[in-house]
Amino acid sequence: MKWVYLVAGLMLFIKILVLPDPAAEGAEMAIAEAIVADSGVPNAVSGIIFRNRLYDTIFEVVVFTIAIMGAKYLLADETPTVPFYSFTDEPSIVLARLGATIAALVGIELAIRGHLSPGGGFAAGVAGGTAIGLIAITTASPEWMQALYERWRAAAWEKVSVLIFIVLAGLTLIGVELPLGEFGTLLSGGMIPLLNVLVALKVALGSWAVILLFIRYRGLL
Repeated sequence: MKWVYLVAGLMLFIKILVLPDPAAEGAEMAIAEAIVADSGVPNAVSGIIFRNRLYDTIFEVVVFTIAIMGAKYLLADETPTVPFYSFTDEPSIVLARLGATIAALVGIELAIRGHLSPGGGFAAGVAGGTAIGLIAITTASPEWMQALYERWRAAAWEKVSVLIFIVLAGLTLIGVELPLGEFGTLLSGGMIPLLNVLVALKVALGSWAVILLFIRYRGLL
């Protein structure tokens, strides 16, 4: 009997892989089309994140903020490390800075057009954080990055972006929305493009803060 169960289970597994359920596929497409029509943006994922499950997204941003604050709190009692490890050979520096330039451009593109194509605020912030990290491991002076962080008041901008995001998200949840605009254009989707940019700014600046912490207290990213 064990062989019968094994063969039946194997056939069921093959059926699931090879023969998709057309009814389920049609239902998924109908749901995606409904989300696109409701949000006014071609990227259904952005519609879900910043509209259908916006309540969850608010707390995701808050959790990310708390994680950064936690890293600062946990490392505050440690003694800063003396050595700083970074790339010293010219080829690695050139390649890392080229990658940083590409990552920064991709981050800007995803932040601005994430509601029209695959991407969005979180992906844009990760790309921006990657660019900052690549610059950090190619500079010989961590003090330069710290001075740059303070000069541009990145910590203040990070907090402001979180507060504005929460306010705009709260307005969206209670039904206050901007016009959806013309479908497929840059200024379509109501609040979604603004929320995309704010999340990208928050994640990138938060990544910058964490990078500086690990440089100061670990000497190595």
